[in-house]
Amino acid sequence: MKIYFKFRLNNVKIDLNKSENPMKMVNKMNNEKIIHIAVVAAGIDEEYQNNIITGINKYTHECNINVSCFASYGGMMQGEFVNGNIEISYFAAHGGMLKSKRFDMGEYSIYNLINFNAFDGAILMTNTICDAETKEYIIKRVTASGIPAVVFDCADYPELYNISINNSSAMTDIVKHVIEVHNAKTINFISGPLSNPEATDRYNAFMNVMKEHNLTVENERIFFGEFRTQDGRQAIEEFLQSGLSLPDAFICANDAMALTAISALEKAGYKVPDDVIVTGFDNIYNARNFSPVLTSVDRPLEEMGYKSVEVIMEILNGGNPPKNIQLDSHPVFAESCGCKIQNNEDFSKYKKSTYQKIENFNSGIGMLNRLIAGLAETERVDETMDVLSKFVEELGCEKFSLCLTENWQDTVISDISMVEETKSYSSYMTAPLIWNNGERRSCGYFPSRNMFPEPIKKGGNINYFLPLHFRERCLGYYIITNSDFPIYSLLCHSLTMNLSNSLENVRKLIHLNKAMDELNRLYVIDPMCNIYNRNGFINLVDVKFRECAERNETIMITFIDMDGLKFINDNYGHNEGDFAIQRLAGVIQDSCMNGICARFGGDEFIVFTADVADGDDEAFKRRFNSKIDAMNNIIKKPYTLSASVGSIIITADENTTLYSVIKQADEKMYEVKKQHKNSRRGM
Repeated sequence: MKIYFKFRLNNVKIDLNKSENPMKMVNKMNNEKIIHIAVVAAGIDEEYQNNIITGINKYTHECNINVSCFASYGGMMQGEFVNGNIEISYFAAHGGMLKSKRFDMGEYSIYNLINFNAFDGAILMTNTICDAETKEYIIKRVTASGIPAVVFDCADYPELYNISINNSSAMTDIVKHVIEVHNAKTINFISGPLSNPEATDRYNAFMNVMKEHNLTVENERIFFGEFRTQDGRQAIEEFLQSGLSLPDAFICANDAMALTAISALEKAGYKVPDDVIVTGFDNIYNARNFSPVLTSVDRPLEEMGYKSVEVIMEILNGGNPPKNIQLDSHPVFAESCGCKIQNNEDFSKYKKSTYQKIENFNSGIGMLNRLIAGLAETERVDETMDVLSKFVEELGCEKFSLCLTENWQDTVISDISMVEETKSYSSYMTAPLIWNNGERRSCGYFPSRNMFPEPIKKGGNINYFLPLHFRERCLGYYIITNSDFPIYSLLCHSLTMNLSNSLENVRKLIHLNKAMDELNRLYVIDPMCNIYNRNGFINLVDVKFRECAERNETIMITFIDMDGLKFINDNYGHNEGDFAIQRLAGVIQDSCMNGICARFGGDEFIVFTADVADGDDEAFKRRFNSKIDAMNNIIKKPYTLSASVGSIIITADENTTLYSVIKQADEKMYEVKKQHKNSRRGM
């Protein structure tokens, strides 16, 4: 039992780097305790999840509580959300529709973001999550937090509250009806995953009825899917390739699979129910308005969602609700099994709803195409944010926050021990774009445990948290606040994928540009002396020389050749020779002042100086000799650093070439070098 106190705290100062969660900060600012309930789900494009969430929303509309729904995102969420003094946040990830394990790993990372300690209760639709490890991970974290939690159709966790619908009795009635009323003998079964308790109940009910009627169940006539629409189509395709005879009926574990199974059968030339019976389970809106109307099972899903919040609130208020609550379901016999329609939907209402979906889809396609075209032109993070901020206005949302891991721009990890770090959110996130009612801002860093980059200042918000990742590599997530786009649009997941890919492209371009810069640096910079090499000197000075020629400026080229390098290498080793060259390069760099110096060859150096006057060549020599004497005093080597210097001062014009001046300076330097050699012989 938790006891909540109302209190007043004036002049509250909020520091995002503190440990307090912004969801809790709302309490201080509003001077009251607001209940926060987390909801975890997967596949929010399915009507089962939508109806339960609608029931949750109905309860939260009646009470001053907040709901945050963390869900694996698979497409459109149907259902209507009622505005009120409630905050509803949907953290969405993709549940595996693309059949890419690496992609799913990146999507499921959104569950790592959930800070259950920030909530007062949890509603877990783990029966919609196919991955067993992910389910166990969520259950363990919720249990460890100590908050009351509700699950659906799952009695595997006695410490949690379980709300279930009687799957077995309704499936039993459906199968008996097909056998006893329609005289079906050979029956195929399209099942959900047996890791799902609802799928197990329906499968077992089917098997038990078949056994009671002494009917054989061939393994080849059982297809195990994942409750997704494409599973029904795939089941029929595999059946058609199997060579088996057409069964009397296909019993499906949910409507989504049944509807695509009917479409696949009719595409193959079979009519339902004339040639074969097909039944479903859930009695969803599309099934009720399909042709033929689908025989199915009606379940009180909205009531289930409503009851889940009711249970949590009863616990928080000190009550003791039952650990297990079971709601009844009942079969609905319709056209797909050969029965007459019992309750048909208003057809005009269905047409209007269908038109609205098509209109929203067409509008969304145009909007998404404009975003994709804009993102394709971006090469920097700020450019991506500019394009995205313009697009956000078309979503009709109140707030949009893009949150990235602090290391999202890092290179691909090569150390296998560090790979796991890229699959989760960093301790701190950054929000380069926060768009709020047309106002744009950003947030430098905030703790990922806060989930939101800014404190929540009011209730009644609907927030959708969508993951951003490239394969299994976690990039961050974005939050859409108070917009129906994630609910009605089939394109919301496409938006997420394109945004993720755009960020990954920007990341790669950043590192490609860095690599290009480094290659360019290596191309023009001498790595040993850290000054320009021959390529760098020619590329840079050639432009400057032509500019001087246009203005008839006086320029100076100085050629410097190190004396005695062979003596140093032969007597003290090449490492010492490299040391001597580096010290000489430093002396030259210090001496050339406004000039451009480079290592032109092994022990040859060159300096270009623009806008010089008569006597600057002698001034350079004096600076050089002074600095090289100082260097010899510093290094105190058994040899003496020295070099031959030759300079040419000339007024550049269009008839003068850089190469010709360099050649003259080189010749001048060799004259000096000969003098040095003759001088040493005379000694």
